[in-house]
Amino acid sequence: MSDHPLVSTENLSVHFPLGKNLFGPQLYVKAVEGITLQIPRGSFFGLVGESGSGKTTFGRALLKAVPISNGHVEYHDEDVNYNLETLTKAELKDYRKRAQLIFQDPYAALSPRMTVRDIIAEPLELMGLTSSREETDEKVREIAAKCRLNLEHLRRFPHAFSGGQRQRISIARALVSTPKFVVADESVAALDVSIQADVLNLLKELQRELGLTYLFISHDLSVVAHVCDKVAVMYLGRLVETAPTRELFAGPKHPYTKALLSAIPSLDPDHVSKAQKLEGEIPSPASPPPGCKFHTRCPHATDICKTQEPAQEHVTESHTISCHRWKELDVADAAE
Repeated sequence: MSDHPLVSTENLSVHFPLGKNLFGPQLYVKAVEGITLQIPRGSFFGLVGESGSGKTTFGRALLKAVPISNGHVEYHDEDVNYNLETLTKAELKDYRKRAQLIFQDPYAALSPRMTVRDIIAEPLELMGLTSSREETDEKVREIAAKCRLNLEHLRRFPHAFSGGQRQRISIARALVSTPKFVVADESVAALDVSIQADVLNLLKELQRELGLTYLFISHDLSVVAHVCDKVAVMYLGRLVETAPTRELFAGPKHPYTKALLSAIPSLDPDHVSKAQKLEGEIPSPASPPPGCKFHTRCPHATDICKTQEPAQEHVTESHTISCHRWKELDVADAAE
């Protein structure tokens, strides 16, 4: 893994207009708000948070799949440097080859009317990456083999496959254009636990073999702990904590991160759960609360949390947090 970022964002925001307001200013759903983040080349970067926190929207913004309202997204490869807001049509076509998405639902992501061969070949044909059917077939067979699909599978339709096999087809389709950056959006959430492990091991194997960089979006922290090098925790469109995986799991600092980690089930039958229950629901991104966005559910919130948004601070060089009270809470935890 290189320290040089492949993808970086600065103050990235994605807002969606919420209908027309005839009697006041335009309202927006603030799905992503002010995110600054660097994803190192060759990393398996995790992004976690509850449903509705903006994880998927952030991932799609990095792929230029949703409009960026404010801020910057830059892609730094060895031979190109793209600013996603100013891409020309030709540059966007090239970026599509370099950045791909693995969808969450392996059942809805594949056309039931296309064979597996045609599904995997479609990106090659649309992007004009091959000059003949023979060359297309060769590339399809090559990536299918890497994704543990055999030649017989290529002649079948998606309905003939299990969820794990379908997800391997989706992975093959995403990787056939030889991208460098892949957003895996809850890519194992719909699979059984044993199949999850198989797909995760495949993703790690492909990363080593093809030199991939992943943004792995998940709500399952046990999965993130298994595969990710670094983790960012997201709440209501904002990053609250970012750290190397081992450091985050060994010593979380933000109350939201602590609550998420405390909810991970233990395999020890004698373990007494000390899960920190989060009261209430995540607020609407159309009308986020003032100050720290987590203060409406945080048991440690004070007046400053309700009025002032916390700045991003460094716990260590690679560990950042956005919380007014993290230092005193850390001292209190150490004293227990």
